[in-house]
Amino acid sequence: MNTTRNAAIVGAMLTAATSQAGAADFKAGDWDLSVGGIINAFYTHTNCSGSQAVGGLALATQALGCGGVAGRTVIGNGLLPNALITSAKGRQDGIDIGATLMIGAATASDDAIGNNSNVDVRQAFATFGDPTMGTFKLGRDYGIFGQAAILGDMTLFGAGAPVAATQRNRVTLGHIGAGYTYLGTYGQISYTTPALNGFAGTVAVVSPVDTNGNVYTAKSAPQLQAAGSFALSGGKVWAALKSQKFDGPANDGFTMNGAEIGGSVSLGAFGLLANVQSGKGLGVLSDGDSGPRKQTNYLVQGTFQAADKVKLGLNWGESRLRDGATTDLRSNSNATAGLYYGLTKSLTLTAELSRTQSKDVEGDTATLKGVAAGGILFF
Repeated sequence: MNTTRNAAIVGAMLTAATSQAGAADFKAGDWDLSVGGIINAFYTHTNCSGSQAVGGLALATQALGCGGVAGRTVIGNGLLPNALITSAKGRQDGIDIGATLMIGAATASDDAIGNNSNVDVRQAFATFGDPTMGTFKLGRDYGIFGQAAILGDMTLFGAGAPVAATQRNRVTLGHIGAGYTYLGTYGQISYTTPALNGFAGTVAVVSPVDTNGNVYTAKSAPQLQAAGSFALSGGKVWAALKSQKFDGPANDGFTMNGAEIGGSVSLGAFGLLANVQSGKGLGVLSDGDSGPRKQTNYLVQGTFQAADKVKLGLNWGESRLRDGATTDLRSNSNATAGLYYGLTKSLTLTAELSRTQSKDVEGDTATLKGVAAGGILFF
């Protein structure tokens, strides 16, 4: 199973590289151009049971997990969208310059017409620098906080939590909201240091965002994010920070502050990963969507390369909130078991079983049981 090559393509999306492994490369004037992308589709079926009174962004209730009914079937994207990724790079006046544009589209929609013109643009940025001075980035791209967690999540090549409400018109959630907060896409100016004895770091000034529904809105100061990683023999460790001030509807604004630490290691055929995020106002799915509540996200994972083309994995994640009223969300958790088969070096077939639970402050529980089967093609 050629996960290394496929992960390089995903890394091009999430880490702002200016070329994709295996893409079509050609020369045009002063530019080296590259075109690549991802196409995927998964049959998912969900069944929702238990209390439907759990409030907030409870992923396992009928409202979100099964799209408003007790059970739902969707043939749509997994955790990754369909995407066409184009990039250009060159060297001018002694400086390396580049540009990346990613245009995405969803597989499934709520009807047979409505999603035909829905375009998902997550990346549009320029870079400049060199191996000595580091690299600057200007434009729209994924956030830094949470990047290592989602890149290391085995369900990136599958579905994870197959939440029907998001899969129709968009993607499944993997462990977003049940293990880590979505890394988000932002307008930003960032700087990445040169690689130094295994260390690399990035700092970013990010355009501040409002929460979903505009309950809390951005203040005048930008959002700040920073991350660093250190490569070790057979693995790596990482840490990240982010912060932003929000205004509230009744002078009850707050400052979102989050910290993250994690690591991964390969021990022969076995792989292990652990990641923790903690802070105030991190949000279940996106920045600040749970208000000023304190939150901790956990993700642990073990994988086994059973054969050259076969990878098995089991992971568990939880997003846990403090405080809140009686029916407010206390936690979302998800456990996923997966089989990933590399049919070719570009095509991976996937089968997953998952169980998602949502609990409220009083302990009422909703459960989503999900199955996903399909494939993802990198080109």
